[in-house]
Amino acid sequence: MQDSFDVTTLIFLVLAVFVIWRLRSVLGQKTGHEQQPFDPLARRDQQSRPSGNGPEQDNVVRLPGAQPAPTPPADRWKGFAEPGSPIAAGLDEIARAEPSFDAGTFLEGAKAAYEMIVMSFAHGDRRALKDLLRKDVYDGFEKAIIDRERRGEKVETTFVSIDKAEIVGAEVRQGTGEITVRFLSKLITATRDASGAVVDGSSDAVVDVTDVWTFDRKLGSRDPNWRLIATEAGQ
Repeated sequence: MQDSFDVTTLIFLVLAVFVIWRLRSVLGQKTGHEQQPFDPLARRDQQSRPSGNGPEQDNVVRLPGAQPAPTPPADRWKGFAEPGSPIAAGLDEIARAEPSFDAGTFLEGAKAAYEMIVMSFAHGDRRALKDLLRKDVYDGFEKAIIDRERRGEKVETTFVSIDKAEIVGAEVRQGTGEITVRFLSKLITATRDASGAVVDGSSDAVVDVTDVWTFDRKLGSRDPNWRLIATEAGQ
């Protein structure tokens, strides 16, 4: 019985030694040069930074896929302003403050606003004017409407066309963009007195009209609308 026990014990010891030897051959031993475990959250620049006394890397964290902002082309305002002109410089400044700014889209909006303001003034539509004009400009328009109403006069206006709309000025003042536009348009307009007689203009003649209007907008604001802040008759 004792011999049987000794043989069994010996077999288990041999198996134990064999298992330990296999584990050491598979897992190896710590030598101090083991590779650190992969950390998926580690900064890329830390993982790729060379060791030793090589040149130091910068400390800028570069997002995957991030590229430096491209330099705008010199002719980015082609059709709206000459490269290097004050107008182009003003548009550049507006675009820096609001990268989504597009000169073509602005001009289309300005033309729509021009027609709407001209027709609203002719009809005496104060509500429409108030949303499109700065207060001091609105006050001037309203005074003209009140004077006309007191005289019993009415304005008949037909908007024929806008032949041309061009940007003639652009700048940024204290975070507010200002753009001046010259409009060349054709209108049929006549003012009639209380009796219906034409006292100004003509009910059938097409007239060429030149207006120079300035619009402004607080850049970066949620309100996308530009307001009329100044008007003058153009040459």
